[in-house]
Amino acid sequence: MRSQLIRLSHGFVALALTAGAPSVLAGEANGLPPQTANAMAQGASPLAIMDYRRKLQEYQEARAAFEQEAGAYWSAIADKRRTRNAKRRDRVQITLDDYVLEQPPVYRGPKRPVNPEPEEEEGKPRPRKTIPVVADLIQAAAEQFQFAPQRPASEMEFKRAYARYARTAGLTPEQAVRVYSFETGGTGNYDVQSGIEHGGKRAISTAVGYNQLLTTNSVELMAEQGHEFVRELAERVAATSGPARKAMEHKLAVLKKMVAFTRSVPDDWSAHERLADTAQGWAVHAMVLDIDVGPMLQTHKLLTSVLFARAKGYNRPLTAAELEMMNLTGDGTGFDMVTMPQAMREQVPTANFFQRSGYERNPVAIRHNTVAKLLAVTDERMDFNSNKPGAKELASAF
Repeated sequence: MRSQLIRLSHGFVALALTAGAPSVLAGEANGLPPQTANAMAQGASPLAIMDYRRKLQEYQEARAAFEQEAGAYWSAIADKRRTRNAKRRDRVQITLDDYVLEQPPVYRGPKRPVNPEPEEEEGKPRPRKTIPVVADLIQAAAEQFQFAPQRPASEMEFKRAYARYARTAGLTPEQAVRVYSFETGGTGNYDVQSGIEHGGKRAISTAVGYNQLLTTNSVELMAEQGHEFVRELAERVAATSGPARKAMEHKLAVLKKMVAFTRSVPDDWSAHERLADTAQGWAVHAMVLDIDVGPMLQTHKLLTSVLFARAKGYNRPLTAAELEMMNLTGDGTGFDMVTMPQAMREQVPTANFFQRSGYERNPVAIRHNTVAKLLAVTDERMDFNSNKPGAKELASAF
């Protein structure tokens, strides 16, 4: 995301207040701008209003100077990233010169002052974007595809299904358990949602399950790996008999419809994101809860990164922390970190692997501000959380 530089005029002259100013201003209230006069009528003193305007101008000037500096920094980050991508395509060695080695600028100027008489609309909270929760996903599946995901009889049943599929597909127990430990804190259930865990009351994203898939992840995986899911489920249908077979046949028919829906747009993250933000997209995401399809989605969320690295000629097994970097930042960006020698990891700031908006919302990346530090703290959290009950259960399932 590019930040627009707001250029402010420096032609304004700050008003000086003298000891006798209040009486003068009181006599000239009729000559003030309407907004100021209105604020005065509602109780704000002229002195408070003028002080606010002075502080606001100082803030705007300081912020504009910072935005100019920050804009240049993040433009350099983007330029260096394009250079690295081009060199990687041409199989040219990447060096330290291909990264920005300074840390991002930090705004240290004055805070935005509080308006003593804010207008009514300024005080209105912005409406929050609706974040669907598990109940919404299930309802969407019923309404859009006349389907209810088959929930496991117990948490351990889902863990066993995930472990069985993940091992067969090519994930190691270490990768699966440690990423689960990092993503869920070592205690998350198959239907855990980001924000609604560890005492949380409100969903903060659509991320669900062991590897915290977003709605867009589910849509993209269904579009790209749907043929594999259909093949796998068809084999299970063939091996099923009796009343259970009819339910499995219905599930297979629904899965085929979902795959067709996700492939109705180009294979592009933005296009998948738009589909994910629809009732049908929510229904697709409900499949993360299904005992048959859910483990496939959770596995392929990580497996695509493993296969991506392998296709790029990286044959050494990814550590769980390296796999998590690819899981968090995307395969291309994460691979950039994974293939970096340790000496470079010690020097390269984490900012090189983020967009500005994402970086500024990520306190972990800011605090652990080199690649080496970020990988180290990821490993530390995995170590700690791997000793928690959910992680131990998942490890035993392998």
